[in-house]
Amino acid sequence: MYEVLLFLIAIVAGFFGSLLGIGGGMIIIPVLTLWLEIDIRYAIPASLISIIATSSGAAASFLKDHLTNIKVAVLLEVGTVFGAITGFLLVNAIRPSVSYFLFAGFLIFSALMMFRKREENLAVIDHPWSIQLGLANSIRDKQGQPIHYKVAKVRLGLVLMYFAGILSALLGIGSGVLKVLAMDGAMKLPIKVSSATSNFMIGVTAAASAGAYFIKGDIHPQIVGPVAIGIIFGSWVGARAMIKMHPQLIRKLFIALLVILAVQMTVKGLRT
Repeated sequence: MYEVLLFLIAIVAGFFGSLLGIGGGMIIIPVLTLWLEIDIRYAIPASLISIIATSSGAAASFLKDHLTNIKVAVLLEVGTVFGAITGFLLVNAIRPSVSYFLFAGFLIFSALMMFRKREENLAVIDHPWSIQLGLANSIRDKQGQPIHYKVAKVRLGLVLMYFAGILSALLGIGSGVLKVLAMDGAMKLPIKVSSATSNFMIGVTAAASAGAYFIKGDIHPQIVGPVAIGIIFGSWVGARAMIKMHPQLIRKLFIALLVILAVQMTVKGLRT
């Protein structure tokens, strides 16, 4: 019964994770720690493994639909992997109660970023690095017409990805919100391209952190197994739904849940 419950929760986490390009960790960790009373030290690596599954399940669908910018993803992964290594080196210096507060703060930040009203504001001028590396690309709208886009502020995007990698290792999340924010806000990519590319990237970021937790022996198969399988199924459904949904609806869906989880994580931190 316990494994079935984990499986069902993971389906929901995978659905919303792939829908928003943020990974399932933002749902999985609060549920494991608040509702199932699992120690956050074991919830974090379980979440990282589930994020790898989320990325694998959703990325295939986005690649098939030509939404993922692979060149941008490969470049930005340089920043996220170095950040993940830095975060793992810092994790032993942080107490569990601080982890709850950090997670709650990140949830509130994520909700605020999703709540902001912003129309598509594509880059007008290509960044020099984008020109040299050929990062600009195009996607098709609902009528099948091509939408060409450029890539701005590549260096700022790399810096933001470094901090996203640190948070991934510290909190067991894919840091997809920061990734989407960097690509959508700073680099001015279309929101669907940002979400799809984030899904492609979060698996690599999580793998860099999960390997270190595996060496420590913090990965428990009885938790990771049902979570990973459920995440794969949920992420596939979410990836198909995202293509048909309006970008503003995608943002609004998750805000209320993030605020509720943030309040619960703050209370948990105060009690710890």
